Amino acid sequence: MDYLKINREAWDKRAKVHVDSEFYDVKGFLEGKTSLQEIELIELNDVKGKRLLHLQCHFGLDTMSWARKGAIVTGVDLSSVAINTANHIKRQANIDAKFICSDIYQFNDSEEEINYYDVVFTSYGAICWLPDLNKWAETIAKHLKPGGTFYMVEFHPVYDLVSDYSYFYLAEPVIDESGTYTENCSGEKTKLATWSHPLSNVVNSLIKAGIQINQLNEFPFSPYKCFDGLIEKESGRYYLDKFKYDMPLVFSILGEKR
Repeated sequence: MDYLKINREAWDKRAKVHVDSEFYDVKGFLEGKTSLQEIELIELNDVKGKRLLHLQCHFGLDTMSWARKGAIVTGVDLSSVAINTANHIKRQANIDAKFICSDIYQFNDSEEEINYYDVVFTSYGAICWLPDLNKWAETIAKHLKPGGTFYMVEFHPVYDLVSDYSYFYLAEPVIDESGTYTENCSGEKTKLATWSHPLSNVVNSLIKAGIQINQLNEFPFSPYKCFDGLIEKESGRYYLDKFKYDMPLVFSILGEKR
């Protein structure tokens, strides 16, 4: 099975839908709004003048939001539609940003920009598309300079379990056909290949690659209303209200390349 072909085609289609959605609010971004959320803005707050690599950047709104905060940014994504869209938006917004169309494993195999970046960043719904977290972590470590910062904020894998998916990693991907998560989805479904990754696998892959974990946080809310059953109890914070107690919906990791 060519999972890259399946997911590339799906994200090419999604990029065309997402760019016109209220969920991504490109119009607001062009007017000066940031696409970054509360968690990452608090935890990764010093990027001015730093070279920042954003892995799996979609069409780059977060990448360019970091640029507006003073970072020198590069975004990588497997979808050519997303990368073309990112380049179009950066010209509209007059933002200096570099975008590369590549699967991150292929990006890992390149010999460019090794030990180059001060910060590697990834966020929200990224690692479920990857079959091998060890190689993902190697990509991070290879391109991050010694002493550089790794930061990720991601949906918590416990949500997989309550959504009737495996919490633990399975070698074979789950193949689903589903619509996208934005409000302007027409109902058209696309085939997708995903993998579950328990929190232990995320942490251990980073440690194995030489990333020292300095901070691991868990949050009982999502900044996005992108799952069924989420209720906005506080401004910009969406909780799953089906259980007696709050469950973790997001986690973040702050690390440093040794």
